[in-house]
Amino acid sequence: STGNSVSSCLGFASTTFVKEDIMPRATGGFLERLDRGPVIGDGGFVFALEKRGYVEAGPWTPESVIENPEAVKQLHREFLRAGSDVCQAFTFYASEDKLKNRGNKAGDHGVYAINDHACKIVKEVTYPEGSLVAGGLSQTPTYISSGDKEQVQAEVRKQLQVFKDNEVDLMICEYYEHVEEAEWHVEAVKEFMPGVPVCASLCINEISDVHGVP
Repeated sequence: STGNSVSSCLGFASTTFVKEDIMPRATGGFLERLDRGPVIGDGGFVFALEKRGYVEAGPWTPESVIENPEAVKQLHREFLRAGSDVCQAFTFYASEDKLKNRGNKAGDHGVYAINDHACKIVKEVTYPEGSLVAGGLSQTPTYISSGDKEQVQAEVRKQLQVFKDNEVDLMICEYYEHVEEAEWHVEAVKEFMPGVPVCASLCINEISDVHGVP
């Protein structure tokens, strides 16, 4: 599914996967919970909020975390009530190049601000319920336009700085049409946020990715 999908490797039931003293942390890390059994995640934030009028079809960017934060909080609450053990920050398509792509005004908010608001919203709603928080990366326009690893990972690190500052419990790299880009993003996470679990999901068919990689 588009946006906040969860990797099937986690055993998730979806279509495939402020550091403050007053905010309780979830108990038991992601890998510990996975050792005990299935871990359930949320999914489909983009389409759910688009249907409610809070995401623009086409760009699919998450500026609603700044412009309509209560709508985002409400959807997190609904996933928690449905049984989510992991809630993902609404940062799908929140790389700087995507936020500014084709004149998108979401870029006016800035890559740090959008990702930071998303993290603070999900932590506010999720930690008191004992669930975990995931940061999220997705494919970038820079990969298509340049195919350059350094440029792509430079875009990724802008988001990773926010997730590192907010001490998310795990990272999800999602919805990649190209295996190579997914590998570059996972590599960047492991280098920039050592020790943080990272999962990945692909948007490909049963034969190959868009570049024909099996």
